[in-house]
Amino acid sequence: MNNFVVKGTFKAGQNWETFTKIVASQNEKNAYEKVYSLIGSEHGLKRNLIKIDSVHQEA
Repeated sequence: MNNFVVKGTFKAGQNWETFTKIVASQNEKNAYEKVYSLIGSEHGLKRNLIKIDSVHQEA
């Protein structure tokens, strides 16, 4: 498992809040899915209210 740093924004009321998450994942695609799942469950949001700007493997 590799660590990926995922950066983006999500809708919080009227504003867009930025986030940075470090997730353990096998590849970049699974890191996207994991962040959608985590942010969505923590804040009760659907995927269309979450925007992922960048994903890169942690060095």
